[in-house]
Amino acid sequence: MPELLSVQDLRRCDARRSTTFESVLLLRKCSTRQAKNGNEFLMVELGDKGGSFNASIFGDSPVFATLKGVREGVAVRVLGQTEWFNDRLSPRLVEVRLLDEAELAESGALERLVASSPLDANDLWNELQGHVAALQRPSIRAAIEILLADLGNSFRETPAAVSMHHAYRHGLMEHTVRMCRAARALLPLYPEVDHDLALAGIIAHDTGKTIEYSGALAAKRTRKGLLQGHVVLGYRLFRGAALKAKLDPDLLERIEHVILSHQGELEWGAAVMAATPEAVFVSMVDNLDAKMGMVQNTLRNAGNEEFSDFLPGLKASLLLTPPPPVEPVATEE
Repeated sequence: MPELLSVQDLRRCDARRSTTFESVLLLRKCSTRQAKNGNEFLMVELGDKGGSFNASIFGDSPVFATLKGVREGVAVRVLGQTEWFNDRLSPRLVEVRLLDEAELAESGALERLVASSPLDANDLWNELQGHVAALQRPSIRAAIEILLADLGNSFRETPAAVSMHHAYRHGLMEHTVRMCRAARALLPLYPEVDHDLALAGIIAHDTGKTIEYSGALAAKRTRKGLLQGHVVLGYRLFRGAALKAKLDPDLLERIEHVILSHQGELEWGAAVMAATPEAVFVSMVDNLDAKMGMVQNTLRNAGNEEFSDFLPGLKASLLLTPPPPVEPVATEE
């Protein structure tokens, strides 16, 4: 059996010649397009935990019939040849076969497909408990503890997004912990922001994603996720926990407002615009970590290219080459 190449392996192939390869990959996206001559073709995104690539599949290819109408989020075994278009990896797919769960388990490829946080999940969870313990008001701390207990393992496993940022296993927990770190570093600069309200809002702000997303191989939006969205779902989850903790109505309303406004802009999914110091603060920290999460993940999965593909969340392609090292300071003899 030939060696299965990862996406990073393919990116390291010599772009000056075509290389035949086999891979087990995840069908992340598959859409039907129409060429200028009126013929249909498929635009697909295939990937694994180390990255992804796009490929066009035209109607005269046997792969077209295999993938047309297939749901996204399935695993496939691919035979192809490396090709580049505008300096981007865009392989020609020769054969594609759908894999069932048994074949996927036997191939040992499951761990290669499902991306996880680069940070240890147990370490993230333990650090999160420290941030919960830092909440000074017992009633707020109790509400957050009830919320996390109600969520169970889903909070630890859920990604923070489908594709934009921290879009991998444990991504929600990583995003939340990174926001807690940033907030506790910045809070001393802004005494107008209440520590407990901001930190509790951060821990609760994206919990609705535990309901919004589902799928073992690739995150997909659920019915409730599509009809209500994680902002409203998170608001409801926290409200239920806060009522169990008998949280003061004024504190409850302020934290609910953080959750409802954390997306920053109405067109980005916020239910309302931030109207308290804590809500403004949390929405900015959320935006910062989301953007830097995109940067970090892109740099981790970079190949030999100078620039990344266009990143919708940044509205730009990212420069991948590092700056020159700092020159040593000359010392007087």
